[in-house]
Amino acid sequence: MSAAHIVLSLAAAYAAIGLFFALAFVTIGVGRIDHAARGAPLGFRLTILPASAALWPVLLSRWLRTPR
Repeated sequence: MSAAHIVLSLAAAYAAIGLFFALAFVTIGVGRIDHAARGAPLGFRLTILPASAALWPVLLSRWLRTPR
């Protein structure tokens, strides 16, 4: 297995995890870590979807540290 194949496989795994996380985050998590985003319209949630997928480790850590 070449180094390029390993790097591409890791990038694909990161993107897949990010996509699944982003879907959960924009439906549930964004309202928990930012109270101003509660009840936000669909347009806002679709706008933050790509950034949520890309920055999923940071957002996951904030989501987990937020008191319920």
